Amino acid sequence: MSDEPEPITMAIWIALLRGINVGGRNRLPMKSLASIFTAAGCTDVATYIQSGNVVFQADIQSVDAFARTIGTAIEARHGFLPGLHLIERREFANAIAANPYEHATADPKSLHVFFLNREPASTAPAAVEELRSPSESFEIIGRCLFLHAPDGIARSKFARVDKALQTSTTARNWRTVNQLRAMADALGAPTKDT
Repeated sequence: MSDEPEPITMAIWIALLRGINVGGRNRLPMKSLASIFTAAGCTDVATYIQSGNVVFQADIQSVDAFARTIGTAIEARHGFLPGLHLIERREFANAIAANPYEHATADPKSLHVFFLNREPASTAPAAVEELRSPSESFEIIGRCLFLHAPDGIARSKFARVDKALQTSTTARNWRTVNQLRAMADALGAPTKDT
C-alpha cells in the first residue's frame, strides 16, 4: 500500500454573482473579480460579460465557506457584498438538459433560468403563479426555475420571485447559460447529461 496521499481532484465550477454592475450600482470590473477568484486558489479563471459570471477550477471542500471567502474579498475591495451562487459543472449541465421549453431555444433572450440556493417549498408554484403574466410560462425543476417570457422580461413581475420562492435566486438568459456551459466544457471533457 502506498503512503502517497490521494491526489486532489479539481472540479470545474460556475459562479453566478447577483446584482453587480446594474444601473451604475455595485460596480465590479471583471478583471478585479477574476483576480479575487485567483487569490482564493482557483485556476483557469475566466469571466463572461459584465453581469458576474465566472468559470474556474478549484478544490472546494465547502461551498458555503468558499462563497464567504469570495464575498468577503469583494466587500473588502469594492464595498458591497453580492449574492453568489456556485454550481458544479455537472449540475449546471443537468440543469440545461432539464429545460422544458426546447421550442424557446431559438429565441434565447425569451428563455431564462433562475438558479435557486435551495429547492423551494411545495407551495412555491402557487406563489410564483401570481407573478406570471398571461404570455409567460414557468416550471420549477429541482433548484432551477425556467421562465419562458416571449414578450421580454423587462416588465416581468419575476423580479420578485425570491419572495415567492422564499430563497435567493439569480437568473441568466439561455444564451448566457449555454456560453457558460461551453466555457466549462472547454476546461474538461464535455459532460454527459445524467
